[in-house]
Amino acid sequence: MSTVPARQEDPAQALMAVMMMLVACALLAGTTLIAKTLGPVGSGEAALHPLQVTAGRFTFAAIALMPFMVWLRPPLRGAAWGNHAMRVGFGWAGVTCLFAAASMMRLADATAISFLNPIVAMILSIPLLGEKVGPWRWGAAGIAFAGAVILTEPGSGAIQIAALIALLAAIFMGAEAILIKKLSDSEPPLRILTINNLAGMMLALTAASFVWRWPSPDQWLLLALLGVTMVSVQALFIQALRRGDASFVMPFFYTTLIFAAFYDFVTFGEIPTLAAWMGAGLIITGALVVAWRERMVRRRRSLDAKRPDTGPGLS
Repeated sequence: MSTVPARQEDPAQALMAVMMMLVACALLAGTTLIAKTLGPVGSGEAALHPLQVTAGRFTFAAIALMPFMVWLRPPLRGAAWGNHAMRVGFGWAGVTCLFAAASMMRLADATAISFLNPIVAMILSIPLLGEKVGPWRWGAAGIAFAGAVILTEPGSGAIQIAALIALLAAIFMGAEAILIKKLSDSEPPLRILTINNLAGMMLALTAASFVWRWPSPDQWLLLALLGVTMVSVQALFIQALRRGDASFVMPFFYTTLIFAAFYDFVTFGEIPTLAAWMGAGLIITGALVVAWRERMVRRRRSLDAKRPDTGPGLS
């Protein structure tokens, strides 16, 4: 009998996984559009501080998740609170930096730079997870960071502050990805989601209290939309990975860049430059090579586990 997983035999499930990922990407790009609309470009002097925008993201996301938390009651006993605390801190910092960068530069550029987070996670996995990184992945990292250099536009007389903030966002989100990986190996997804949003809400509201300005009714609506959209992105992302292999579905994640560029053009008339597309292309190429190589390494380790006499291959 065939040992091929059922979902690989069902084209309808694969198509559904792709569609869910594309919708998730469209919504994810929409969150940066909302952040930009709430910032100085969209609101002028009435702009909300990025800390307030992040507070809206976590607060309304927690409110949207509350019925599921009450109904399913994920157990909190035994949680790795230290890792959760670091994950929440890095996640909050990454989102805040991304929203700040999106409010000051082209959405496509900010999104592209944030795609460096898998590269950062790969580098951090060396000291934090004890992983070995071979020449393929180091080469991919070099390609991706070359793209980031292009996007910072060093030849324009001064490196863009907004681009550096976006780079900082990628670093924070890369660190968060490492902690998510550690948590997902031992804890149920709903517990991780619950702690992240509730603790993130408390942290974000505390930070926002120092720069608080009462939002207008329209801004309240956008903040609520931001939070609900982020929860929808998380749900769609999880469902997409359940219906299709990660190696097949994940490359579609980078369509977020296309949606971001489209939103920026339609809403603000921003057009990415040739250098911006080149930089984004290098970053995405590097990230895809890292994802492909990690898949190959996992497959090789799986084969090695079945053949004890075979040594591990280089990554």
